Amino acid sequence: MNIIWLGHAGFRIEIGNQVLLLDPWFSGNPVFPAERRAEAVAGATAIFVSHGHGDHSADAIAVAKELGIPVYGIAEFMGWWAAKEGIETVGFNKGGTVTLGDVAVTMVNATHSSSVDSPDGPIYAGTESGYMIAGEGKTIYFSGDTDVMADMGVFEALHQPDIGILCAGGHYTMDMRRAAFAAKTFFNFSTVIPCHYRTFPALEQSAELMKAELAGVDVIEPEVLTPISL
Repeated sequence: MNIIWLGHAGFRIEIGNQVLLLDPWFSGNPVFPAERRAEAVAGATAIFVSHGHGDHSADAIAVAKELGIPVYGIAEFMGWWAAKEGIETVGFNKGGTVTLGDVAVTMVNATHSSSVDSPDGPIYAGTESGYMIAGEGKTIYFSGDTDVMADMGVFEALHQPDIGILCAGGHYTMDMRRAAFAAKTFFNFSTVIPCHYRTFPALEQSAELMKAELAGVDVIEPEVLTPISL
């Protein structure tokens, strides 16, 4: 499989016979090279959105229309988008699993907030989530935006993820120390990829603390559009 960072919290995951876009945000993303957008979305088969905030969902509608592919996410948000935007959506909920070819994706809990902007202020966008993505004999935990949760112990017991893609920038989510605590307390990852950092000055800029805290785990700081092959 290839895990390709799209900057901030966005990823392109090439797994099994699928190409999944997670939380795609290109327009206005200060760490994504706009001229490489076509490369980032080429051949995508589905989009997964963890919650409504613009730095996670802003480009999902445009990409879905451009490629004619479905967007998956929390039921209320997907129902609203389908009615408002005329795109194909698949709404499901926490504990639910959708199967796409050789890949199974289970929605799991996160603790954050979820809304979309409007001229009248924020609009509720269902609740926030993460995903367990299983394929090629491995499972990826994509945390979405979250803090540490006791729920993570349940995730490990049920899914035993090998790879953790963990938000770790602080301020809006758990920081490097808290993400490392989550990884070593609740999981048995072989690989951890931090995200939701380096985008803005308010966020952490390095994963050195995480690397120091997770001895024996391969902590990979991603580079935009550079495949991590696992």
